Amino acid sequence: MEAQRAAPSLSGIAPQFLVGDLDRAIEYYCNALGFQCDFIYDEFYASVSRDGYAIHLKHATVPAEDRERRRREEHLDAYVSVSGVRALLGELETRGARVIQALEEQPWDCTDFQIEDLDGHVLCFSERREG
Repeated sequence: MEAQRAAPSLSGIAPQFLVGDLDRAIEYYCNALGFQCDFIYDEFYASVSRDGYAIHLKHATVPAEDRERRRREEHLDAYVSVSGVRALLGELETRGARVIQALEEQPWDCTDFQIEDLDGHVLCFSERREG
């Protein structure tokens, strides 16, 4: 009798952010955003994570005009679902995170805020409102 196989499913996902200075990026994510460094590979690649969710960082040059265009057009680099969005904002402000959009109630029943990292990546932290 053949054993039944589990249906395939995703078990994680990690965006990869290109950063100009890997050490500075790791320091910012750990100190300002409360992540921890999971690994550094060959001094050009690293992973940071918080609460089991990772962001990969890769040393590379990104043209300034690309970052400026993405910000001007309000592109997000990561949308992060959270619980306790108000407390998280307070924590990140205390840690020195670069908040670029204050806490805001959105018409799609979420409350969120946005931060920007040292390389211009924008992360939106969002909590679904009950009721």
